[in-house]
Amino acid sequence: MQQYFRLRTVMVFGLCLLGACSNLAPPPGGVNPEAEYIIGPGDTLNVFVYRVPEFSAEVPVRPDGRVSTPLVPDVVALGKTPSQVAGEIQERLKKYVTDPLVTVMVTGFTGPLEQEIRVIGEVAQPTAVAYRAQMSVLDLMIVAKGLTRFAAGNRAVIVRRESDHMNTYGVRLDDLLKDGDISQNIALRPGDTLFVPQAWF
Repeated sequence: MQQYFRLRTVMVFGLCLLGACSNLAPPPGGVNPEAEYIIGPGDTLNVFVYRVPEFSAEVPVRPDGRVSTPLVPDVVALGKTPSQVAGEIQERLKKYVTDPLVTVMVTGFTGPLEQEIRVIGEVAQPTAVAYRAQMSVLDLMIVAKGLTRFAAGNRAVIVRRESDHMNTYGVRLDDLLKDGDISQNIALRPGDTLFVPQAWF
């Protein structure tokens, strides 16, 4: 009976995803060249002020999305790129330093929720991870520790928001993981969800 309800739940969720799809062709490959890392709460930023090391600091992004450095408290970092945060800190430091030069590097990555990559369904460890440049389906499957024995890997789908609608793309995970078909190692994009349905018995 539990197996029946589990199967029914996964079937309903899978049909909901497929109902939102526009096609099941492989998604566009490659990395988006215009993609820049967007800072999220929980990230750690290394703020370096050239020639003024006492104003440099490694700081966490607080839950409210702000960071505080020496002489520059409460800078909004959430939803911005590192270069944007560096520019704001640099501008505010002009009150204290002549021609400051600031660099911001992200040393601990979490990222905003809408840019996380998720894997759900019949995987050993459903999870959400921060997007990394050139991240692929195989990278995600390593994090998820592979498929369960109930997985229908070749019926997996990637759900991706594009413009104002959701597209769904098929990916043959069994072919990738068991047969080494590298053509199925599809490049992921921020916000993607990989859904692995249950096999029909």
